[in-house]
Amino acid sequence: MFLRRFFSSFAEPLNQPSDLIGYIQQTPQVLNQSFNNATAGLESLTWLHNVAPCFPLRGDQIQVIQEPKHFYDTLVERISIAKNRIFLASLYLGTGQLESNFVQTLRKSLQQQSTLKVNVLLDFTRGTRGEINSKTMLMPLVKDFGEQMQLSLYHTPNLRGMTKRWIPPRWNELLGLQHMKIYLFDDAVLISGANLSNDYFTNRQDRYILIEDKALADFYAEFISRVQEFSLAVRKDSEVGLHHNWKILPYEPGTKEEFTEKAKQRIMDLMQDAYKNQQKALSNCVKADTWIFPLIEMGQIGIHHDSVVTKRLLSNCVAGSRLKLATGYFNLTQEYMDTLTHKCVAQCSILMAHPNANGFQGARGPAGSIPTAYSLIAKSFYESLVRGQQNHRVNFFEYEKPGWTYHAKGLWYYLPCCTLPNLTLIGSSNFGERSVNRDLETQICLITTSQDLSGRLQAENERLFSLSSTAERQITTRPVPRWVQAVVRIFRNFF
Repeated sequence: MFLRRFFSSFAEPLNQPSDLIGYIQQTPQVLNQSFNNATAGLESLTWLHNVAPCFPLRGDQIQVIQEPKHFYDTLVERISIAKNRIFLASLYLGTGQLESNFVQTLRKSLQQQSTLKVNVLLDFTRGTRGEINSKTMLMPLVKDFGEQMQLSLYHTPNLRGMTKRWIPPRWNELLGLQHMKIYLFDDAVLISGANLSNDYFTNRQDRYILIEDKALADFYAEFISRVQEFSLAVRKDSEVGLHHNWKILPYEPGTKEEFTEKAKQRIMDLMQDAYKNQQKALSNCVKADTWIFPLIEMGQIGIHHDSVVTKRLLSNCVAGSRLKLATGYFNLTQEYMDTLTHKCVAQCSILMAHPNANGFQGARGPAGSIPTAYSLIAKSFYESLVRGQQNHRVNFFEYEKPGWTYHAKGLWYYLPCCTLPNLTLIGSSNFGERSVNRDLETQICLITTSQDLSGRLQAENERLFSLSSTAERQITTRPVPRWVQAVVRIFRNFF
């Protein structure tokens, strides 16, 4: 009862409609037909030009990474050759040997390149958990390299007052996190759902796409910089304080509304400016065969963009199309589940972690039962599909690989008669309650007519599904303790 009362003020989802898309559309519409006739069916996706900035490029500018080790090696290699800028946005940085080597690579590059500037954005609560943590790992760089090295820790405005004082570490992370994963090196951007820690470098499967494009890199560099503005800046003395462009602490009494409004405006202004600037880029994209639309979601400061676009993608699928959706943690929002059940006509395959491949499996305390909770939510969704007579159209799969955990998320969309994906979503969102209402998220919507890139995306998808098995029977018969059922009903918005 105590926990229920304690979190009651935070339990309601922030489902107010976003005005970001409308805000973007205050700019002159870009009636671009760059992929309208590129292949049959793509005209059904041209609406994306009116809801997000567009970056046209070629498929050969994109590398699809499949293995955690290749992800780590790519990060280290790109850090070592960066000349001008590095931006790293992640939930946290781990504290093991691989992470230490990662930090030493950053040090070496800063020493060799006096013009190099490194910006790191992590979450405050996760990044300061424990005596040895992300912050302590990076403090030597902050102390030794002055203005070359900027470390920022995002602190949710929902954690304040008595809540901030009394909620212990780990539990305080329930109220909202910086969850974006963007890794930028000069003019290359690596978009992923993977954090910077040992598991994600070795045996935790995720997705990763490396994009070589200056315009997109400029956008994400400015985006991260703006989030850093309203995050806490870490000083050389290890204390945290305001960014020099910001005047309101996220937890300052009586300032939550002012903080969220100003932070929201900084991000919305950036998106509108990017949308305005796309007109010139789109007019020069004759050779483009791939289009990238950055999507953001910041429910805790009132921005709902990615979720609005995702819902429209699900509901706008054309007859005869196929949809494959992956999530590390199956906790789709009710709105997504209703859309898939009642408004989506595509044949759907949903890939999620088997309990044995869930990162919470074996955790101490109540967290160890989180995999069972996800199975319960999947069971509930499957039963709703049966009631709606749509279970023939939606299939469930569970990923399981001995010794590995599963964290990959995203979406692949196939137009009718296409054997290769025409569109993919990739980024940090798990399509769940937290992703929409509590955490800072970003992913990209990628559309391509490049057969080569589509083939590589298909190979990525096939590899993930090859390590899965059909799961309808398992999720409907898997035992769930009664206390877990009660917790899911009360706290579903928090995990």
